[in-house]
Amino acid sequence: MSIKTYTKIFLACVGLISVVACSEPWDDHTKTNDQNLSQNLSERIESTAQTSEFGKLLAETGLDGLLSGSKTYTVWAPNNDAMNQVDPSLLSDLSKKRLFVRNHIALTAFSSVTEQDTVTVQMLSDKYLEFRNGSMLEDAPVVTADQYASNGLFHIVSKALEPRQNIWQYVNSMAGSNAMSSYLLSLNGFDIYRNDSIAKASEPEIHELYADSLKNSYLNNVYNLNNEKNKYTFFLLENNGFNTEVENLEPYLMKGTADSTQTYARYFTVRDMAFHKAVARENLSSTQFVSRFGVEVPIDEDNIVDEILLSNGIVYVMSALEVPLENRLQTTQIEGEEPDGFSQNDKRANTFYREKEDPNGELFYDIMVQNHGQPSFAINYSANNMYSTTYQVYWRAINDIQGNAFTQTLRVGGTINEEGEVVDPIAELPAEVDLNVYDEVYVGEFTLEEAGRLDLLSLVAANTGVNGENTLSLDYLKLVPVIK
Repeated sequence: MSIKTYTKIFLACVGLISVVACSEPWDDHTKTNDQNLSQNLSERIESTAQTSEFGKLLAETGLDGLLSGSKTYTVWAPNNDAMNQVDPSLLSDLSKKRLFVRNHIALTAFSSVTEQDTVTVQMLSDKYLEFRNGSMLEDAPVVTADQYASNGLFHIVSKALEPRQNIWQYVNSMAGSNAMSSYLLSLNGFDIYRNDSIAKASEPEIHELYADSLKNSYLNNVYNLNNEKNKYTFFLLENNGFNTEVENLEPYLMKGTADSTQTYARYFTVRDMAFHKAVARENLSSTQFVSRFGVEVPIDEDNIVDEILLSNGIVYVMSALEVPLENRLQTTQIEGEEPDGFSQNDKRANTFYREKEDPNGELFYDIMVQNHGQPSFAINYSANNMYSTTYQVYWRAINDIQGNAFTQTLRVGGTINEEGEVVDPIAELPAEVDLNVYDEVYVGEFTLEEAGRLDLLSLVAANTGVNGENTLSLDYLKLVPVIK
């Protein structure tokens, strides 16, 4: 045999040793002669002295049969000392015992050897727990790792993993004593937005555990606090603090009746109390809380009454949480190039969706309707979540391709009669569009007596068929609410 052949054999052996040394323990377990591999997980846990009490619970709940099957599982088995510390209420009936046991079992193998600092593990309880550095599952330390069986492995932990409620389950538990929780649950039967009724129509087909996620307007439109996969921070106000915030908003959410006004004021209060991240107490002061509706919510830690760690995040119970009206009442911006529709006459050939640069080189998009020959031609828009208050109106409208200024009018509200004409508008605000003005221009103001959706907001051309005088142009509209 040549030296070259010996060299190849030597390098192959070295490579094989390297692969074995660096592979995952679960990949290696079938290559050993460990007698424990002749037993399944159920048998191993029941026969291990440290975990015998958990083994008894496996048998009592019938889940020993699950761990005797052919699928691969990982079990974080509490030792006997940990089992002795479990709150008896968690094991008071069979369903609670099964939930408790399932909260310690995951499908597939999770060894203590991993390249990731933190692995998120879906337990059979449908809770998601974090396995950190192979040595800690949530707050349960691993005292003995990687105990193999024929169908998986188990780690012995020194603390039981008590199944936590999620945020929505906690809200349900507080409904009888907390006004904000009671209101949130009432949204199962109240449609805040048009799409709520569509979601509720499919509710009977949804598993009971997740039905609220579709039928409740809060879960459907804000954040699904019933979702175990994500983490949230939720601020739950005590009754006085909740009522104060609602009263502050009521003048801006006037509806047809006092009851509906209060319902909407409550909704606009609570919609800014949930955030799509779990923020620990020590990080509150350094975190900027901005709701998904753009409202910045200042947190005064002195008002924290309680902190509850839950399976999908943290609830902070607050005696008060004062959000300035300047933060709550958001400006509505409507993009010109995103109309809802136009006047009945078809002017698509004269309608231009433009991509341009301003004098500073900033890219913008707008709409221009030019040389259409139609008096009072209109572009229609709408606006959601309008407050019952006065609005100051600004627009940016670019007149850059003709030699004369023109006048266009913002028409607010009104109804369409049988002839297709808009009658009884709330306001009509005409303004001149000068040549090559790229600044935002104040147009005027209007007042809404009732909050809600503004279905008809129209940009109307001059009442003339003369081209160049009936041009329409809009980059954006800004509707700025005024605090009373």
